[in-house]
Amino acid sequence: MPSPARPRRPSPTPPGKGPRGRAVTGRRGEDLAAAHLRRLGFAILDRNVHGRGGEIDLIACDGRVLAFVEVKTTLSDRARRPEPPLERLGAGQRARLRRLALSWLLRRNGSRPRAPGLRFDAIGVVVNRDGGLLALEHVEAAW
Repeated sequence: MPSPARPRRPSPTPPGKGPRGRAVTGRRGEDLAAAHLRRLGFAILDRNVHGRGGEIDLIACDGRVLAFVEVKTTLSDRARRPEPPLERLGAGQRARLRRLALSWLLRRNGSRPRAPGLRFDAIGVVVNRDGGLLALEHVEAAW
């Protein structure tokens, strides 16, 4: 009688590889971007706000401006120079973020912070395999 088949264990996913690795890398980039915004005096109001067709990575406010922030994170290795993260931010993504921001504003109409300005920022983050910050580029009012 043949022995029963053992369940296969998933192989470990290296950082930045596969869906789980990309999620870990993206989360690390968002954490670094949020810390950067806090150093600039922003309060993080919301993270990973899901809506129809996508999500807003960060929503932050410093009393003067309410910022909807798209974070793009790239994993760098020594073998190649990474593509600048913000080059992956396309027109469709910008339009989607505008729609998601409008939806968030309408849902939170009575409870959202009052700030004279509203803008869409982009933050590009490059991390190494250990999650260490190699570069951070913050473009205020990116569109």
